[in-house]
Amino acid sequence: MSRSGEVSASEALGAAYSTLPGIDLATMEQQAALMTRVDRKYLVPASVALDLVEAMGEGLHVLEIGGERTFAYRSLYYDTPDLDAYRTAATKRRRRFKVRRREYVDAGSAFLEAKTRTGRGDTVKVREQVPMLYGEDLPLPGGEALAGASLEYVHARLVDAGVEPPTQRLRPVMETAYRRTTLLLGSEGSRATLDQALTWRGTALQRYRMDDLLVLETKSSASPGPIDRFLWRAHHRPQRISKFATGMALLDPSLPANRWHRTLQRIRPHVTPPVPATAPV
Repeated sequence: MSRSGEVSASEALGAAYSTLPGIDLATMEQQAALMTRVDRKYLVPASVALDLVEAMGEGLHVLEIGGERTFAYRSLYYDTPDLDAYRTAATKRRRRFKVRRREYVDAGSAFLEAKTRTGRGDTVKVREQVPMLYGEDLPLPGGEALAGASLEYVHARLVDAGVEPPTQRLRPVMETAYRRTTLLLGSEGSRATLDQALTWRGTALQRYRMDDLLVLETKSSASPGPIDRFLWRAHHRPQRISKFATGMALLDPSLPANRWHRTLQRIRPHVTPPVPATAPV
């Protein structure tokens, strides 16, 4: 409960998850195997997510693994000293890349991922399993740059995608952490992930946390699914949201961020500690 003794919307949402029928990963993947998938991202209050769970009715299921329904994620993002990965995204370059280490904390597994955008506009993500890092936080600041087999893997994947590998070293620039719940609307085969308590941490050890807004992403066929239509009726439209780009812009307001202006304006009042309203975008 909150300090006032009242149940917060986030706590009520967690309780609502517990009432849903669980579904295992293999069954979820089978039912949600969409040939053509469209992803839409939203920023919504926990209260709207709670209304969504209640409105979808008996057809809604929640991913359950080992008796758990909400799972901790951590990601460590890499970029060059000149922030090539960030800047190519900010300027909408046709060929761009993103490199991160993603840890599935509860499962005890980690992957090094390279995500590329090709000249034709295709997005390709590849990954290889790597050892877990220890500690509550991933290594920032002064974390080790990618080297050896990890660097070779990333460079090879970038070349495969037609993206020129950076000539500068790739070193940690930001960490994110959040808790994810995955829902499946069985009758439609559409899926949604809800990320709560999103936290960004930078190399200067500055940290921002977003508690009362969730990043909700729907994955459905080309046509909007029932979850999308519910959100639209509640006056929530898809937004351009990148945990990497948004976090970098929050942590360093001097970076060019016009592409994410609306998202940043939406987020700033909801993060702690507060981000100055005069921060440029």
